[in-house]
Amino acid sequence: MRNTTRPGGGSGNSRNGTTGKTVLTDVGAVDLAVPRDRNGSFEPQIVRKGQTRLEGYCDRIIALYARGMTTRDIRAHLREMYDVDVSPDLISRVTDAVLEELAEWQSRPLDRVYPVVFTGALMVKIRDGVVANRPVYLAIGIDCDGAKQVLGLWAGPSTGESAKFWLTVLSELKSRGVADVCIVCCDGLTGLPDAITVTWPQAVVQLCVVHLIRASLRYASRKYWVPLARDLRPVYTAADETAAAAALDAFAAAWEGRYPAIVRLWRAHWAEFTPFLAFPPEVRRVIYTTNLIESMNARLRKVTRNRGQFPSEQAALKVLYLAVRNLEEFRGPNVGTRSSGWKQALQAFTIYFDGRIPTP
Repeated sequence: MRNTTRPGGGSGNSRNGTTGKTVLTDVGAVDLAVPRDRNGSFEPQIVRKGQTRLEGYCDRIIALYARGMTTRDIRAHLREMYDVDVSPDLISRVTDAVLEELAEWQSRPLDRVYPVVFTGALMVKIRDGVVANRPVYLAIGIDCDGAKQVLGLWAGPSTGESAKFWLTVLSELKSRGVADVCIVCCDGLTGLPDAITVTWPQAVVQLCVVHLIRASLRYASRKYWVPLARDLRPVYTAADETAAAAALDAFAAAWEGRYPAIVRLWRAHWAEFTPFLAFPPEVRRVIYTTNLIESMNARLRKVTRNRGQFPSEQAALKVLYLAVRNLEEFRGPNVGTRSSGWKQALQAFTIYFDGRIPTP
């Protein structure tokens, strides 16, 4: 007969009180009384041994970090909302969990063909011995379904944006599977068109028209901006290259005497400016400007502005990646919003770049 008078019912083990434990949850700090036994064999199933945070709490910290909050801001927010103090080391450990995800995202395979790729860079302050402005290079592609994809983020040296580093970036994209790009839209960085054609010899380089207009107005007094912009409009809205050349001649006749540098600027970049004139309006709207990059950079600056500077390149890329992931239209590595009017644009791409756009 089993002896039930002994502790543990004769099993050789018995309860041994409880151990106090505080767990961080989405609703704040929760005090638990965890049962224990004399043999130390009890294994909690819901809150495991050594676990101090329940699922969801780390996600909350990462979400705050992705919105540009500093470690100090996150600590203050958690203290105010949940009445709990967390250490800076804890926040660093939680956010460092995305580094593996970032590395996987940076090296993921890409589509073989992108009809359009946009390039650009933003400056970020990174401390590497001394604080320096360093460019973070950004590439966004529009795939054959019209979805916008952030292809990657790369931190460059403190010497500023350069065509040499862009060649490294473009070569990496090619090694990740991008065999062909129909049109690459870029700003007027010297040497960048050569880096593009070295990587993808058949690619058409399209200079951002908005950048060209801004560069033109930089030479002029503000009181002449409106008439200058008005007289430049017939150049970039012309029906074809011949009409655009005639419009530029008319502009030169009116303004070259006062602003010869503007006319010289347009003539110097004519080869990179004119490609989009060969396309119908639905394609022109997609490729005439790098505003897609500018819009993304503006959103990324929101999360870097509060920080002032980053302690390392890795810390900067971590925050920028989380910001990219956090944006609804770029959420997920291979999902983005569709470009407006893409079906009509795709037809024009298929005809103009015969045999280069893959068929479904």
